[in-house]
Amino acid sequence: MSTLLLALLLGLILSLLCSAVQDRLRRILAARPGAIWIVPFLLGGVFGVAALLVRAWSAPLNLLVLAYTAAPVLCVWLAGPGPAERPTVLDFAAILLLWLPLEFAAGASLVPRPVQGYLHNVAYAIAILLGLLLFLGWRAFPGLKFNLPRASRDGWLPLAGYAVSAPVLIVLGIAIGFIPPPHWPSQRAGVMASAVALIYFGTALPEEILFRSLIQNLLMLRFGSNWRTLFAASFIFGCAHLDNGPQPLPNWRYMILATVAGVAYGAVFQRASTVLSSAALHMLVDWTKHFLF
Repeated sequence: MSTLLLALLLGLILSLLCSAVQDRLRRILAARPGAIWIVPFLLGGVFGVAALLVRAWSAPLNLLVLAYTAAPVLCVWLAGPGPAERPTVLDFAAILLLWLPLEFAAGASLVPRPVQGYLHNVAYAIAILLGLLLFLGWRAFPGLKFNLPRASRDGWLPLAGYAVSAPVLIVLGIAIGFIPPPHWPSQRAGVMASAVALIYFGTALPEEILFRSLIQNLLMLRFGSNWRTLFAASFIFGCAHLDNGPQPLPNWRYMILATVAGVAYGAVFQRASTVLSSAALHMLVDWTKHFLF
């Protein structure tokens, strides 16, 4: 049942790839602006159900999650409904309020250790869904590229990006001691194949929605689509990996590699018609690191 709840959240996120669903969402919010305030309570309720399923529910935890979902809604509510062309400080504040509490595991002390991973995944899915509802629906920014592929380049761009970036990441990663020399994969073919979907939907797509559709796109809308904003977004992506292992923290090796990878992901995002393309490149890089190094 707990896995089914995660699958339901993923299904809701993927449903927003449909332009008709996005249009319907925008019409509802335009006709009933106050409906946006239902969202924090609905998503807080979903988290509460998830916590009940793993016997981790508590009033302080649920109140914290309600505050977490309400804070970015308040920011975009004050910024006003869309369609918006130029992001404001409140828009960037909403993104930070979605991202940073998860990045620093806020409220982890309220969750039993055995289920922290599961509830973190639920919270992450809720954050991504909330971000899409706010920035696709309420603010309706252009350029999020959260849609199905629309051009043939969406298929070959990830492969071209991988061909260019993988050798650079491998040489640099080995040189700074982040990864060992490559080895023949020790996992069974079935495990390696099933990991493609797991990495894509569990890591690559959520991170690309946050760091490319939201952060990089809003930086481009604010400061222009140029190399400076691409490097800025990539550096932010790199810094998000400073608190990741396996090396001692702050993990500057991971930050360097993630920044370089972020340039490749961001370049693909700029040229593709969908964020699914940069997510595909992201998945290929993560899959390679996991199984070949």
